[in-house]
Amino acid sequence: MRKLAAGNWKMNGTAAALAEIAALNARYDSAPVDILICPPATLLSRASDTAGPAIATGGQDCHAAHSGAHTGDIAPDMLKDAGASYVILGHSERRTDHGETDATVRVKTVSALNTGLTPVVCVGETEAERDAGQTLDVIRSQLAGSLPDGLDGAQIVVAYEPVWAIGTGRVPTHDQIEEVHNLMRAELVARFGDSAAETRLLYGGSVKPGNAAEIFALSNVDGALVGGASLKADDFAGIIDALAQA
Repeated sequence: MRKLAAGNWKMNGTAAALAEIAALNARYDSAPVDILICPPATLLSRASDTAGPAIATGGQDCHAAHSGAHTGDIAPDMLKDAGASYVILGHSERRTDHGETDATVRVKTVSALNTGLTPVVCVGETEAERDAGQTLDVIRSQLAGSLPDGLDGAQIVVAYEPVWAIGTGRVPTHDQIEEVHNLMRAELVARFGDSAAETRLLYGGSVKPGNAAEIFALSNVDGALVGGASLKADDFAGIIDALAQA
């Protein structure tokens, strides 16, 4: 299994930000881990043209339909046409800001797979759910509802992002991260069989160069979904290098 360092630029970046991808290109002609940048949709085509062979690009969301009267939405076919090979689905900000449910994420996942994209399906608990001791139940429920039946585990990526850690500077303890990642692996293997051993499990939530190595040393952490630290090539490179050495 090749590990994956994925950068989610969220609603950040104009044309000038493409220089950060160019800087990553200069640093990584090839890489011992997979590198993914998910820029805003306005930059996706140009980011795909800028990215070298070591860097893949992806969308931050897609509609479940392949075309139609859905003003402002983007079909998975459009993402692929713009050079994407991945798409983030079910991020907590989509679930919160746009009311996306597990069922919504599941149909989008099917559509992305049918288009030839690799879905990065996000799960994670809120602070209230963590404090109530509901974390593992929430993760089980989100995995069950967000993933379609009959998957080959190698077709998907799953990212655990505790909602209360995203962009806050707060990070769960190592035991808490490991507990969730071990649970996810067990749940996926129980449902999808041995192929789920090849499902890459990413951790996301205030990952930085300074804490990346310790996080990547934990069991069943196969990479990271990185927000703010992926916007600058130097910061993201520190995380990529830590993953390569894990």
